[in-house]
Amino acid sequence: MNEKTCSFHNEEELRDVKGEGVSVEYSPSSDKENSALSAFRGIPIAELKNHSILQALATEATGWEPHVVRAEVLRAQEEWEAVDTIQPETGSRASSEQPGQLISFSEALQHFQTVDLSSFKQRIQPTVRRTGLAALRHYLFGPPKLHQGLQEERDLVLTIAQCGLDSQDPIHGRVLQTIYKKLTGSRFNCALLGEHWEDLGFQGVNPATDLRGAGFLALLHLLYLVMDSKTLLMAREIFRLSRHHVQQFPFCLMSVNITRIAIQALREECLSRECNRQQKVIPVVNSFYAATFLHLAHVWRTQRKTISDAGFVLKDLEVLAKKSPRRLLKTLETHLARVSKGQASFLGAQKCGGPQAPHSKDLTFTGVCDLQSHPSEGT
Repeated sequence: MNEKTCSFHNEEELRDVKGEGVSVEYSPSSDKENSALSAFRGIPIAELKNHSILQALATEATGWEPHVVRAEVLRAQEEWEAVDTIQPETGSRASSEQPGQLISFSEALQHFQTVDLSSFKQRIQPTVRRTGLAALRHYLFGPPKLHQGLQEERDLVLTIAQCGLDSQDPIHGRVLQTIYKKLTGSRFNCALLGEHWEDLGFQGVNPATDLRGAGFLALLHLLYLVMDSKTLLMAREIFRLSRHHVQQFPFCLMSVNITRIAIQALREECLSRECNRQQKVIPVVNSFYAATFLHLAHVWRTQRKTISDAGFVLKDLEVLAKKSPRRLLKTLETHLARVSKGQASFLGAQKCGGPQAPHSKDLTFTGVCDLQSHPSEGT
């Protein structure tokens, strides 16, 4: 037999073997296996490992015995099965520690109600000390004293005004982030130090340096202004006015000065009558702050004031606010009622348009904080 004949027979045998292999795939035993596999289609994947038929097939194919499992495999299986049982932590504490989440005024206030402020409370002077004729005049013609039950709430307000900004405190950071986001409309966090704070009306890259005379209460007032749905529109209108190309002024620094006016009005008992009437202190101080800021913006726009007028405007504003707090509060109520009905604002925001003025680092601002303050009144 020659080589060609051998190769021919080898090819014939190879085709026969392949043909037998094909016939095996379509044998009756193969159909049984297909029907058995179709039975697993309705079984969840997680349950397949426990199915006896699958274990038997695996045993026949590989000789693996299901009950013989290595320790590493068991440990890995336990870790995988534990994934389904892990639940995300819920609750106010878990969410309150997220640095990027907005914070409400009530949550920030609750923080100061729960922390130890005894070292700051020792510094406060709840009322202005008066002597001589000033004390007699105040006794005869001055406002009533604050009710005994409200003095603790008043002291808390004055104590917060003694607290500074702590960049390491997550609550303080969230307050700053919330103010920035609500005023600018940004959805992203910003650094606690940087030139972006100058765009909001602070004098430097660190807001803590501008809280002189008002402490953290100045930031709480800004937080109240932007987080209350009734005053948010007003806050943004005043912020736009502060960026006017002619009538620009440092928004946040002006707010700090107005907070200081509110502190002085509280210490001089100018707000005692209204606090006694409402049986509250903090809401009255907040509304007084917002009303004073509204009046300043109205005067600033209508009388076309500029940054050079800031010191005089604030001085006149302090006199008016202490003399007629109820008048300012009524003006605020009227303004908010008009805005809620869709009527025009007192500020006339549509007239405050025009190009926004870039922040000038050479801008000097003389406010109430720069004026000489007297802790007591003499004769």
